Amino acid sequence: MRYTDLFNGGQVPVIGQGTWHLGEDPARRTNELSALRAGIDVGLTVIDTAEMYGDGASEELVGEAIRGRRDEVVLVSKVYPHNASRSGVVAACERSLRRLDTDRLDVYLLHWAGRYPLAETVDGFDRLVAAGKIRSWGLSNFDLDDLKRVPDGCATNQVLYNLGSRGIEFDLLPWQQRVGMPLMAYSPLGQGPSLLEHPLLAELGERHGVTSAQIALAWVIRQPGVIAIPKASSPEHVRQNAGAGAVVLDAEDYLSLDSAFPAPRRKQPLDIL
Repeated sequence: MRYTDLFNGGQVPVIGQGTWHLGEDPARRTNELSALRAGIDVGLTVIDTAEMYGDGASEELVGEAIRGRRDEVVLVSKVYPHNASRSGVVAACERSLRRLDTDRLDVYLLHWAGRYPLAETVDGFDRLVAAGKIRSWGLSNFDLDDLKRVPDGCATNQVLYNLGSRGIEFDLLPWQQRVGMPLMAYSPLGQGPSLLEHPLLAELGERHGVTSAQIALAWVIRQPGVIAIPKASSPEHVRQNAGAGAVVLDAEDYLSLDSAFPAPRRKQPLDIL
């Protein structure tokens, strides 16, 4: 597994684990717990969740999965914009910590911009850092113009990024790379099966002896300073995600992918799910 410098100097694997929609179906809980634990076993130690996911059900699932293994993981959660006032962000964090059954988060993100001034939210984040409740804070779904106005101390920006959604390559991703602000890529395999059913991915997968998903994931993590957080709800899926870290695409592969999924030539609105 390759590593990159993220989260205020810490080294983390370039592939982590997303948890959107996990924890919502009791019938799937055992398998989802096994998947998260298998992910930790194979080195996918960045786990991303949010109070929004299943109204806290995802955080509760993650808390159970990491019980007894808290020090092995980099734990990321997010606060709703409507909870992101100076005092509200502190209270929301406390609720997340209880659901996660831990005393601290490694990174706490504002899920998207809301009605509260960012300076007020950051003040709440700073209070949490001072209290030892979080190690660092960051943002999610912020485009470049807004990101440039963010106070110092932002550990990361988490945005949608995959072969079918490349808009950030025009300005946002290069800027974050220049200033040394890591980027977390959510939904790196797209939403639904359509992206992974593209015949080119199957062709490249056959050439490299891997799956279409592994090709798509290897493409995302080719960028320096990017960590992908694909969701995986089964141990086998998790192991496949981890295997993408060893896939080496060549120049011919990149040319083919650029032809099928063109890079942006102008500024585009930020894609958000």
